[in-house]
Amino acid sequence: MFQLKWLWQNLKGDRARYILGLCLSVVGSSLTIINPYLGQRIVDTFIAGDHAVENLTDQRGLLIGLCLGMIGFSLLRTGLAYFTTMQYEISSQSMLYRVRIYLYNKIQGQDMKYYDHNRTGDLMTKMTGDLDMVRHSMAWIIKTIIESVTIFVAAVVYFFTIDAVLTLWLLILSPPIFIVAYIFAKRVRPMYIDLRERLSQLNTTTQENIAGNRVVKAFAREEYEVKKFTERNVNYSKANKTAALVWLDYFPFLETFAQGFSVILMLAGGLFVMNGRITFGEFSAFSALIWGLSNPMRNIGIIINDIQRFYASLNKIVELYYAHPEIVNEHNPIAKRRYNGRIEFDQVSFKYDNVTVLEDISFSVEPGETIATMGATGAGKTTLINLIPRFYDVSKGRVLVDGTDVRKLELDELRGNIGVATQDVLLFSDTIDGNIAYGDPDMPEEEVQKFAQLAAAHDFIQRMPQGYDTIVGERGVGLSGGQKQRIALARAMAVQPPILILDDTTSAVDLETEEHIQKSLRELDFSCTKIIIAQRVSTTAEADRILILENGRIIEQGTHKELLAKRGYYYDVFILQNEGIGRQVTANVQK
Repeated sequence: MFQLKWLWQNLKGDRARYILGLCLSVVGSSLTIINPYLGQRIVDTFIAGDHAVENLTDQRGLLIGLCLGMIGFSLLRTGLAYFTTMQYEISSQSMLYRVRIYLYNKIQGQDMKYYDHNRTGDLMTKMTGDLDMVRHSMAWIIKTIIESVTIFVAAVVYFFTIDAVLTLWLLILSPPIFIVAYIFAKRVRPMYIDLRERLSQLNTTTQENIAGNRVVKAFAREEYEVKKFTERNVNYSKANKTAALVWLDYFPFLETFAQGFSVILMLAGGLFVMNGRITFGEFSAFSALIWGLSNPMRNIGIIINDIQRFYASLNKIVELYYAHPEIVNEHNPIAKRRYNGRIEFDQVSFKYDNVTVLEDISFSVEPGETIATMGATGAGKTTLINLIPRFYDVSKGRVLVDGTDVRKLELDELRGNIGVATQDVLLFSDTIDGNIAYGDPDMPEEEVQKFAQLAAAHDFIQRMPQGYDTIVGERGVGLSGGQKQRIALARAMAVQPPILILDDTTSAVDLETEEHIQKSLRELDFSCTKIIIAQRVSTTAEADRILILENGRIIEQGTHKELLAKRGYYYDVFILQNEGIGRQVTANVQK
């Protein structure tokens, strides 16, 4: 029942149209008894009756009227069927449109933890195949159920008006059919749940392979990926065939019982005609409408198949529909203000799936300061900066911006005051101009070029075929790693944020370009607090303070000169990166 309540809830705005469709289905299906009744009158009056010959002469007008009536009702039913189908299609398509928009907004509103635990391919399946299955159920499965039930009931009622005993003989096959259908539904349902999961795995494999095509080609692993895809495809195909073969196990029983209606009619009905219990016209009415009993029984297997697919798909959609992020962006319409840029970590600890990533982190950054962070892989550097824009929430302690806990700030306002250039650069399938101006689509072209120059990107952009109007491929295909990093840096600076977070954004550029970028960052014409993650000493040397992380703790902090004097982690990195210079610096420090 929950699934039906969910459908009714999301039909808001099209409920009247859908109810009209249901009513028209009932009316149109009920009219199926009219033609058999008219046929019965024709047979008894003009063909097999005692006065058939006289009636053909004396009541020719009635015969023509009955024939025209049969034609008219056939046309009426055809017109009703068309109009009814339109009501179902329009209402189901409208519902699909609204739910897809809602789910997309829901996905956009999820926090990073949700994306960490849900595969992209599975989300794509929910947004496409699962939603279409729900629409199909609304437009066809429910319609088929309503029409089958209505035709069955109308036929039984009409048969009872003719002869109750013959009707009971026909209905004797109904209980075993329903028992077979129930057993089939119980057996096949878990198969469709498994089938849905295998489809998700197939889509995930496809999405990952397409997104990582460069890596696949770089390692010449095409055959391996084809083999992996084939394996997923075989699994999905096997699950599909298994479910189909289960239906074939029960199909002979249902088809035999469905054909049994005609056999009973011929035997019992024939005897009743010979005994004079029913007329030949009434027998012809039974024959003309016997499909009203047998067809629903034939359809029951197909309906159960589709219903199980519907439940499997809808359950996946409902998971997303009712998913609640822990970090909620309410998008409240408040007057956005520009922050000063003061950041404070107050005894911050963070756990990810019960694994401690950061522990007891405390430091503060004054407006306009530049803080660099270094540490081994897995030390917690990226996690540290992800807590500032509230991509994750702390497990203990507080992260404060301008003296206010970020958990009390409006997310749109908080993130609107932060420019981020991530380690994993993502460029959209758009022009270079569109990518740089992503945070402010109305940005003038000269401003876009200004920030491209600051990021040392202007020169290579001008050399491209259409300059700033050059379309970059998906995820920046066609650009080198360093070029993508510089465009991402320009994008982060273009919003002129009071807080700028750079996650190893110069790792793929040469030293000369890096020097140009460092100079640009020092000479920005707007107040900006900068937090930089880097592995190069050349990037961190000019920072006001350097934090060294190890196993989620700050083990060293200070200026470039102070950390060299401590002879710790930073000193070792400096020696490795500047071996020749290092000896001279060591001598100076010792003096």
